[in-house]
Amino acid sequence: MPTDLGPGTDAVVGEFVRRVTSGDPDRIAELFAEHVDWVLDWPAEGHPSTPWIRSRSTRADVAAHFRELATAHTDEPPEQAGDPVVGPGLRILVDGPEAVLSTEIRRTAASTGTAYRARCALHVTVEAGLISRYHVYEDSLTVARAHTVGG
Repeated sequence: MPTDLGPGTDAVVGEFVRRVTSGDPDRIAELFAEHVDWVLDWPAEGHPSTPWIRSRSTRADVAAHFRELATAHTDEPPEQAGDPVVGPGLRILVDGPEAVLSTEIRRTAASTGTAYRARCALHVTVEAGLISRYHVYEDSLTVARAHTVGG
């Protein structure tokens, strides 16, 4: 007898993108498992201008991440085409429970007013309809520079 595995990877990832674009951290976090394998391509000690770029491990941490990320950026999109959160040319590749999202983030740092572009890839795993792995590979140095006065 088949087990209910929840929504497929493509449906969960599509909903994730919609929720990130809408900007509601708690609704985004609802798509994550209670315990998450969360990894960012960034030194463990982090950077003082980008405190949200750090490891997380729980659904509550996920909501906090997206709240901190929203606070760190202005509501005004940079003068560039495309959605500032998911960027233009978003590509999503799905293979079973695995998905890779590739895009270019276009944001404006609230602390400095600096607009920036940063390439980004996410590797997610969906299990039982929830995101259980979230590995981020982004140009974090560009992000840190945009958020640093005199960057």
